[in-house]
Amino acid sequence: MQDARDMRDFIAGLPKCELHLHIEGTLEPELKFVLAERNGIELPYSSVEEMRASYRFDSLASFLTVYYEGMRVLVHEPDFYDLAMAYLRKAAAQNVRYVEMFFDPQAHTGRGVPFDVVVRGLTRAIGDARRELGIRAQLIMCFLRDFQAEYAMATLVQSLAYREWIVGIGLDSDERGNPPAKFAAVYARARAEGFRLTMHCDVDQENSVEHIRQAIEDIGVDRIDHGSNALEDPKLVAAIKERGLGLTVCPVSNSFVVDGIKEQEIRRMLDEGILVTINSDDPAYMDAYVQENLERTQAVLGLSPAEVARFEYNAFAIAWLPEDLRDGYVAELDAYLAGSASRVAT
Repeated sequence: MQDARDMRDFIAGLPKCELHLHIEGTLEPELKFVLAERNGIELPYSSVEEMRASYRFDSLASFLTVYYEGMRVLVHEPDFYDLAMAYLRKAAAQNVRYVEMFFDPQAHTGRGVPFDVVVRGLTRAIGDARRELGIRAQLIMCFLRDFQAEYAMATLVQSLAYREWIVGIGLDSDERGNPPAKFAAVYARARAEGFRLTMHCDVDQENSVEHIRQAIEDIGVDRIDHGSNALEDPKLVAAIKERGLGLTVCPVSNSFVVDGIKEQEIRRMLDEGILVTINSDDPAYMDAYVQENLERTQAVLGLSPAEVARFEYNAFAIAWLPEDLRDGYVAELDAYLAGSASRVAT
């Protein structure tokens, strides 16, 4: 058995890649109060502690209510810049080398914040973080699946003016009655425009397995966010492995809406050679960034250093990166593992 302190140290130093991170979900209470004061917005909480205490979720729907309410403090370009920089500083401190961050433009444009304000604030932070912190990031634009597909298409068209700043598209929010097929035309247009494609298939939702089938077979996504219910269908497992699709799972996030972190599913994915990755989802609301998610997963499953590192090899393998950058990150992982062998037995 690995010494717990040794494992924490190993995970802390491990070069990391995060692929399932909602930038709006990194809005910590402290920053929320700062932005509320800056923008003259009254919050229904008297303190940071009271706000944190309200973060009690037992379903995807109950989480989304709090999540969207918190976004209203994001109004101007500097707000989005500060939001992204705060996350990127935290991620860099946890040795995240590369991140693909989701953003939800409709959650902002729908309340009167221009698309340009959102994307320029986030992109400016990405540029500064690369120069100042050495962390690279790209944006994935998500559509809200509980809105009409026509609204998603209009948002996609609006984004084309900023195509160079957005690497891919995703689909998130409430899945009930909102299957992937609803957005087939939007995804077809996005593919034609050169975007990479991913899609949320949250854990244990209504028609989860059918949604995953649609995402893979009908939409043709490049990867799946969450997606552990695919293990219920051998045909889906075979398709995921054959196509080399990655699954971006979020263990601590799972524990807020289901019983446990889905550890047995994660174990099985590792054993079957599925490209499973560990991510933080909405860390400000779950009180766990990628470091804590890796620590929790390792502790529950008793993973070896080599198995923990496998999550990061998988993440860099499925990241939407040029090959030269990917090779560089993999070389960093190789060097780190080689240097760690004398400290933590693999």
